[in-house]
Amino acid sequence: MATTTSCSLLLSSTLFLHSPPSSHLSFFNLSSSRSSPISLYPIRSKRYFRILSKLSLNDNNRDDDDDTLHFTPFSAVKPFFLLCTSVALSFSLFAASPAVESASAFVVSTPKKLQTDELATVRLFQENTPSVVYITNLAVRQDAFTLDVLEVPQGSGSGFVWDKQGHIVTNYHVIRGASDLRVTLADQTTFDAKVVGFDQDKDVAVLRIDAPKNKLRPIPVGVSADLLVGQKVFAIGNPFGLDHTLTTGVISGLRREISSAATGRPIQDVIQTDAAINPGNSGGPLLDSSGTLIGINTAIYSPSGASSGVGFSIPVDTVGGIVDQLVRFGKVTRPILGIKFAPDQSVEQLGVSGVLVLDAPPSGPAGKAGLQSTKRDGYGRLVLGDIITSVNGTKVSNGSDLYRILDQCKVGDEVTVEVLRGDHKEKISVTLEPKPDES
Repeated sequence: MATTTSCSLLLSSTLFLHSPPSSHLSFFNLSSSRSSPISLYPIRSKRYFRILSKLSLNDNNRDDDDDTLHFTPFSAVKPFFLLCTSVALSFSLFAASPAVESASAFVVSTPKKLQTDELATVRLFQENTPSVVYITNLAVRQDAFTLDVLEVPQGSGSGFVWDKQGHIVTNYHVIRGASDLRVTLADQTTFDAKVVGFDQDKDVAVLRIDAPKNKLRPIPVGVSADLLVGQKVFAIGNPFGLDHTLTTGVISGLRREISSAATGRPIQDVIQTDAAINPGNSGGPLLDSSGTLIGINTAIYSPSGASSGVGFSIPVDTVGGIVDQLVRFGKVTRPILGIKFAPDQSVEQLGVSGVLVLDAPPSGPAGKAGLQSTKRDGYGRLVLGDIITSVNGTKVSNGSDLYRILDQCKVGDEVTVEVLRGDHKEKISVTLEPKPDES
């Protein structure tokens, strides 16, 4: 750098001596492709040589008319003087060049500026995307003309890696009716998936893929018991079959209740969020600001069919217990009364409050305990069955109330069911039994 600068200054001195009298001079640093920070303003050579001519031993060598410098034998000292001046100036710049270089070392291109919260969001997406998968639901169809059997995609959704053993968690309605399932990881590798188990009532399913452990990144699991309305949340999924997409929002409500898409059974303590949850987001994770799982995106409230800003996620505290049972036993052991009951609207039309028993099979818990079903007498008249009004002293006004109470019980518990039979009430003890296996 210093050598180049000295050479450029020596060259500049030569330009001073040989440039035309009327020219303008400006210097550039020859060591850089850009204009040098060491730049000189244009100088009139006419005035410059007029000053130099005064240094001549014979002042009569100057022509005042054209300012042309005429060298005499005595003026041979001038080139030597100019050479010494150039060398001195070059040496001074050579000594100062390390400081210039050290200062210019800190001049770097400024990256795109992002706010602190933006950087946190970008980092959250980058760190959690490898845990989110894309699930394709394939169904067998027979061609009407060739009679060939084909596998046709009938739906898609999202999911996430639960552990290093290859377990994938998603919604049950994402895999319902599938003949085959395929899971695509974040690196676009695809694996065939097998169903480990599912819970229709809570809309949760667990799949398994045989993928190398280095390709599996389990999602960090948090808690949902301490969530607050207003805290920021993030939803990652594959809406409309697109690649990984991030939507943000806040928790707009807690302890909501929705119905399972498969059985209609209510799901309690659901998280409501305004983060966009579109078709294809189902089964994807809902994350808090620290990047931990707090729920599974499962549904939207949308009369128009588009995202309306009201999405629902199953809380992770509910999901965790279900997934553990599915991984260990392949099913969820949930207690039942073993009855079929009438829609709530039908009971309201009767002017009573409770759950009307339509059928209580003799092999079920309620049938064994003596609950009566709705039936017709010998004349074809409808005889109402028992109407359940309370369980263990807790009032039952509709089917959701009954399910909510049973969710707090365990298989083998004995509960006291109060029923309205005709015009009087009776209390019947029922021992809860596990729900039969589902195919």
